[in-house]
Amino acid sequence: MKLPFWRTKSAAPVRIPSWASPWSGGEAPRSYEAQVRAAYLGNPIAARAVRTIAEGAGGAPLVSNPPGHPALALLTSTGFGASGPGLLETLAAQLLLHGNAYVEAATGPDGLPAALFALRPERVTVEADSRGWPVGYLYRAGDMVTRYPAETLGDQAGLLHIRGFHPLDDHYGLGCLGAASGAVEVHNAAAKWNRALLDNAARPCGALMYQPGDGSSLSPEQFERLKAEMEAGFAGAANAGRPMLLEGGLSWQAMSLTPAEMDFARARDTAAREIALAFGVPPLLLGLPGDSTYANYKEANVALWRLTLLPLTGRILAALSAHMQHWWPGLTIDVDRDAVPALAQDRALLWAQVSGAAFLTDAEKRALLGLESGR
Repeated sequence: MKLPFWRTKSAAPVRIPSWASPWSGGEAPRSYEAQVRAAYLGNPIAARAVRTIAEGAGGAPLVSNPPGHPALALLTSTGFGASGPGLLETLAAQLLLHGNAYVEAATGPDGLPAALFALRPERVTVEADSRGWPVGYLYRAGDMVTRYPAETLGDQAGLLHIRGFHPLDDHYGLGCLGAASGAVEVHNAAAKWNRALLDNAARPCGALMYQPGDGSSLSPEQFERLKAEMEAGFAGAANAGRPMLLEGGLSWQAMSLTPAEMDFARARDTAAREIALAFGVPPLLLGLPGDSTYANYKEANVALWRLTLLPLTGRILAALSAHMQHWWPGLTIDVDRDAVPALAQDRALLWAQVSGAAFLTDAEKRALLGLESGR
């Protein structure tokens, strides 16, 4: 298998303009790793949204022109053995999280692609010329630097760069993490608040009142000793409901949550819906309550395919098809919409409309339905 690039351990750093940084600007800039840890690794709503879209894209039925092309096997392969996510699933997740996806084509002895690999997008840097046009890509992993050409020339395959739209950057795409970061922070903070309530018997601590008859107050030593005894004997979930023995003018005043304090639950649900909105998943599919935008689960599933999965998968397949046309001219790969169960109702409606058009011939009807001409 031929790898179309060169490696070096002593490559000079490439000066990239500040506007070419994928994570520059903003009121509180955070690294890509920090955003991934907070959202995908630490938030159930964001993780489920990304997995729903990525797994849906990876399991989408594909069709090629010409039919049954061997390139279809490259798109469904995991790249490393029989386990792990496929290429389309990985690329979809990278575009959602980072906004950029990079694909390396490894050629076999016959000069044709034998495998396609998705590179870690946060490790790739665009190498631009003096006019700002990309001429190569640098992939850094530890002390190893790998350079890929920007275009495929002869038997040297270039690196395929798939990116989302970024209004302020010419070289890098924009993912969904930045737009969802605020809602993710609110949702994670609400989860910590719930955990704190559980650790304190699901209610805020009360007030320990000292009311002696002579009007005196506790000495600093008495206050510190009482505080230590309270933390050791009554704090935490393990001591919830434990009876308290008080003496010497001490009394316990229980406190309850105010309506303003209880409003955090509403803020948590709102943040969860904003996270789903940022990634393009109907809240109903994530089990979020209080959302009546979609009549039922079936309509939400159809909306997911129409508004999110088909555009995202179409962009990935169009870029892969154009890239592989260097080896297979005229190759096109797309989603087989007729084989998507969620879109069966759309297909049935189209068939009914075409069949009812009496002014069309049978050949014209077959052409409109994407079928081969019959005799």
